[in-house]
Amino acid sequence: MPTEQLIASGQFLHLSRFDPQQFDTPVDFTLKNGTQVHISSPGIIRFDPPSTTTRSLVFSCGVHGNETAPIEICDAIAAQLLTGKLQVKQRVLFLFANLPAMDIAERFVEENMNRLFSGAHSQGQGINNQERERAKELELAVAQFFNDETTTHERIHYDLHTAIRASKNEKFAVYPFLHDKPRNKQQLAILHACGVSTILLSESPTTTFSYYSTNQFGAHGFTVELGKVQPFGQNDMAKFQKVRDTMIRLITELDPDFSAFNPEEMDIYRVNQVINKHFDDFKLHFADDLPNFTDFAKGQVIASETDTTYKCEYDGEAIVFPNANVAIGQRALLTVVPTKI
Repeated sequence: MPTEQLIASGQFLHLSRFDPQQFDTPVDFTLKNGTQVHISSPGIIRFDPPSTTTRSLVFSCGVHGNETAPIEICDAIAAQLLTGKLQVKQRVLFLFANLPAMDIAERFVEENMNRLFSGAHSQGQGINNQERERAKELELAVAQFFNDETTTHERIHYDLHTAIRASKNEKFAVYPFLHDKPRNKQQLAILHACGVSTILLSESPTTTFSYYSTNQFGAHGFTVELGKVQPFGQNDMAKFQKVRDTMIRLITELDPDFSAFNPEEMDIYRVNQVINKHFDDFKLHFADDLPNFTDFAKGQVIASETDTTYKCEYDGEAIVFPNANVAIGQRALLTVVPTKI
């Protein structure tokens, strides 16, 4: 498809999925409004405004291919930018991460991509697959994007997801470990504007995409969970209006005015236990459809495997991201307890 047709249709994601050879070599062009567009490979598109900017934004989606709502949100905004219905005032990079997993409507093809960042894609002798290759490519895209800044910018990376199971707190975000750096309350206010009222404070390094940007480039990074997994075309997009509106404001306004952080409006948790699966007999001691953030009493057994029983350490300790079907060595469950910031 010639550049003119891409600009007219805005169908970048469609081309990336179904005609990816169009982007086998990088594509650069300028829109009528002066915005420079750079496509480095399928699913990776960058917009640079002609004027001075203060913010560098990364919105990634589809790290898990069946988490479709964030993919549809980013696709719609990128299309509006390409067709000129919206104009960027800030630098923005959209990453549609796991295209093959989208095509088969699965979380991943061979390996969970969100465990492959911060160099984990290259660890393990002889291990290679398309998720590892893509994670490395995505890291390089983020590094180039942030390193290309001509002046000092505020850096933001929202890695957008939906959860496998329902949640008592529908929209929530994981704030990566900051190695004793202070948490940014204005960022929490922006997330609240997105309709995200629950924050999990991670207290250890991880191999997630948001931690990579936070740790390597000092970005305000978050893993943002926007609801429950649904097939393409079956999301109630009205539920994501605040998310879309806030993303568009960050992209199209030089200095958007968001309300100040109000701790009374948000539920803050800290991660208490990270429970990894070590044996094939690992099992969870609650129903498969139990929502995220369901809490338990101190001493209650929540999981077990060979020679080990996992119990809650506090009254009100809640479960998040339970998944007994992960690979050996990977996280099968987080527990969280309320805290303040």
